[in-house]
Amino acid sequence: MKKLLPFLLLPCLAFQQPIKKINSADKKNKLVSVYTTADNSALRISNTATLEFKDFGQPKETEPCIFVDPTKKFQTFIGIGGALTDASAETYAKLPKDKQAELMQALYDTKKGIGYTLARTNIHSCDFSSDSYTYVDEGDAALKTFNVVHDQKFRIPFIKQAIAAAGNKLTLFVSPWSPPSFMKSNNSMLHGGELKKEFYQSWANYYVKFIKTYEKIGIPIWGLTVQNEPMAVQTWESCNYSGEQERDFIKNFLGPTLEKNGLANKKLIAWDHNRDLLFQRASTVLDDPNAAKYVWGIGFHWYESWTGGGKIFDNVKRVNEAFPKTHLIFTEGCAESFKFSEINDWKWGETYGRSMINDFNNGTVAWTDWNVLLDEKGGPNHVGNFCFAPVHADTKTGQLTYMNSYYYIGHFSKFIRPGAKRIISSSSRGQLLTTAFENTDGKIVVVVMNQSDDKIPYRLWIAGKAAETVSLPHSIVTLVVN
Repeated sequence: MKKLLPFLLLPCLAFQQPIKKINSADKKNKLVSVYTTADNSALRISNTATLEFKDFGQPKETEPCIFVDPTKKFQTFIGIGGALTDASAETYAKLPKDKQAELMQALYDTKKGIGYTLARTNIHSCDFSSDSYTYVDEGDAALKTFNVVHDQKFRIPFIKQAIAAAGNKLTLFVSPWSPPSFMKSNNSMLHGGELKKEFYQSWANYYVKFIKTYEKIGIPIWGLTVQNEPMAVQTWESCNYSGEQERDFIKNFLGPTLEKNGLANKKLIAWDHNRDLLFQRASTVLDDPNAAKYVWGIGFHWYESWTGGGKIFDNVKRVNEAFPKTHLIFTEGCAESFKFSEINDWKWGETYGRSMINDFNNGTVAWTDWNVLLDEKGGPNHVGNFCFAPVHADTKTGQLTYMNSYYYIGHFSKFIRPGAKRIISSSSRGQLLTTAFENTDGKIVVVVMNQSDDKIPYRLWIAGKAAETVSLPHSIVTLVVN
């Protein structure tokens, strides 16, 4: 295992480096602020250069370029963030107050942190809970016993602190992992099973109860997914829906129930599972206008690599092409099978960068990581499904460890702000992946990721002018055109 470097423990220091002073002559041309994270270095979202555009014209094939065209605009960006689970909340509660403050600043502060604006949380228990629980007594289909007392100890205070740290501008959506046992065909919250037809209405009412209860206690809910991973039979909380079952539940029960209860403005998200079956599920739901009218978006995860073909990014594009008025949102992803000995492996950050660039380029409007914080074991998790998170806490010492994935995510979340429009960013080299957005203040944000062992000089080219720079091996940079 590589020795844990000090910069992984103090994420805010790199953000405080000042941009080079600009004299009046420089202001005649557009300037580019460069922020870099690179392997085998201490660079972590560090301001490494200020570039200047110069006339360049037609580049040669031997001159690597990133071509950006701000006149070609696409989807509107909503935000980037992570899940506020029971596991994250319980781990957070074990930290000293100063470390709690550090974490909130690291996640949500736009200047000293990475500026998260998006969040997800679970409707009662999921695998990243310390136990399996619901909000009603067993058999209570009328939901007369509904309460969220369980969440008051850890999760609700944690979410409220996150909202405050984000300046009361945190876009939060919610997801169920399973209905209560008595509503399911296998009489268990675990191991898959299906929602019994006689409980379709009761379960739809459950979402309404949850949303209204959370909002009453001061936690605004922006949206909801129908079901986490509806095609997976898991050892933890899970429930299976075919495409037709999810479609019919939406159009006959959940959609009308939300509307009837004054919650038609909540963004309803279907699928919430992997890219492999993404198009099939989207088309099954959205080809029915009576279901589609309730659906704001299609959510997806990244765990489909077991299929042998790697990440199927084109399936995101296919849904965007076929249903351009429906929003695409990445709802969950993490590095699985936690081993502390691998916590510094550079592949984790590159996994995030590769996914985010491809997902955004294929039309995704928002991107949600899984747990924002886990403990030194990759939990807590009541079925031993331990995973990596961008931040890990040693609950014995209070020490926080920031993985390189935290910085890779930050190259997007810190600089691309809600309301931005994606614009064209095209690379002339396969080693350099790129995406770009224009923020509402007119600043252009270009992300370039070098996934190779090579140091690659290149030019950022916009409308016949170019700024020269160098991409370090296994690095990611954000270039902000002021």
